[in-house]
Amino acid sequence: MRPTRRTCIAAGAALALTAGLAACSDGGSTDDGGPVTLTMWHGLTGPDGPAFQEVVDAFNDGQDEVTIEAEALPWDSLYQQFLTAATSDDGPDLVAMSASRLPQYAERGVLAPTDDFYADDTYMDTSVLAEGAVQASVYDGVNYGVPLNLGPVLMYWNKAVFEEAGLDPEAPPTTWEEFEEMIPDLTVDEDGDGTPDQYPIAMGDHSTVPVFPSFLWNGGGGVVSDDGTTALLGDAATVETAEHWVNLVREEQITPVGMSGADSDQLFQAELAAITINGPWMTAGLTEAGLDFDVTVPMAGPEGQSILGDVVSMTVSQRLDENETDAAYQFFAYWESVESQATWANGSGFPAIRTDMPEDAVTNEWAAVFGAPEVLENVRPYLTGVPGSGEINEDIFTPALQSALNGTGEVADLFPAAGEEIQAILDGGS
Repeated sequence: MRPTRRTCIAAGAALALTAGLAACSDGGSTDDGGPVTLTMWHGLTGPDGPAFQEVVDAFNDGQDEVTIEAEALPWDSLYQQFLTAATSDDGPDLVAMSASRLPQYAERGVLAPTDDFYADDTYMDTSVLAEGAVQASVYDGVNYGVPLNLGPVLMYWNKAVFEEAGLDPEAPPTTWEEFEEMIPDLTVDEDGDGTPDQYPIAMGDHSTVPVFPSFLWNGGGGVVSDDGTTALLGDAATVETAEHWVNLVREEQITPVGMSGADSDQLFQAELAAITINGPWMTAGLTEAGLDFDVTVPMAGPEGQSILGDVVSMTVSQRLDENETDAAYQFFAYWESVESQATWANGSGFPAIRTDMPEDAVTNEWAAVFGAPEVLENVRPYLTGVPGSGEINEDIFTPALQSALNGTGEVADLFPAAGEEIQAILDGGS
């Protein structure tokens, strides 16, 4: 049974809340329990955080039936704490997480299905949402989330650094081969001690967006097959591609070894690296810092130009009752409204999730760049819908990659062995 109030509130979500929901409210009580307060964890700790909170505040201020109490945690802390917290009454009611992480929590039964949100237009017409963003949270045929963002990972380059290197600041590398030709120009070792003071590219190897797996795709390999059934780390194309990039790091010193994503971001923002590959969340900070940068699609590999695209999904704890779930869906619908998506895109640089945004609604130039059709058409998610995705990436692939990069092992030995461990997980989860 669904409260009739839902239809009214769903309609209000497409309008300004101050006008829509105030008219629908009956004064702060509901038929089945009164006002609801939901706690929500998310990892939007960068320049995207204020834009998210602005939408949350607008939702809370626009009606008096549902309050969202959002708390930002670093992503690694969020994932470490959530599984324990989810099994207690003290855990969050809602959690925003990478869709690639979602299967491991859905598998353990701590998340509630969100299929009802998509079932009809009770809350909103979900057909206007980007299909890839919606499908990213499907695990074993069931949807466990509603997209918070869609973040294509593109290539940033520092035009001032390019110009100082004698390169055309308007011509970033379009292929791996072009990038490798630029390595000598973009490497600066002022004191001649053998350690660059400026690097061609900044790439983290842990706690970061999975750039290396996207390199494997564009070299013809990968970590796991698209259907999530087969480990690919032992395949010849994967090993050859990994060896190529590991050699560039170890022998050409194109990037420091052992950096986290935050370290990589700081290196690029300090103008000590010419290129980095990252999501739209960086644009606001770099613009504020006054960097002369631009963004384009990552350089193509010999086998393609797939663009890594992460989706963060808003999930619901399995312990929420019907009234609380209804409240969560009201917030989700408001988040996906034209007004909220415009606030989000303009404040964060992320593209809007809706496909029907009015032309003049998104004024942030970076949101338009990251939401360009040629970008979205080539976006490829990483490990979404794969059981054990967190363990596969964090506990198996990343350590193998780090060992290869720091020279404590070789790709030809490390990757096939890691592939066998991954295959065991895939077989056990099928």
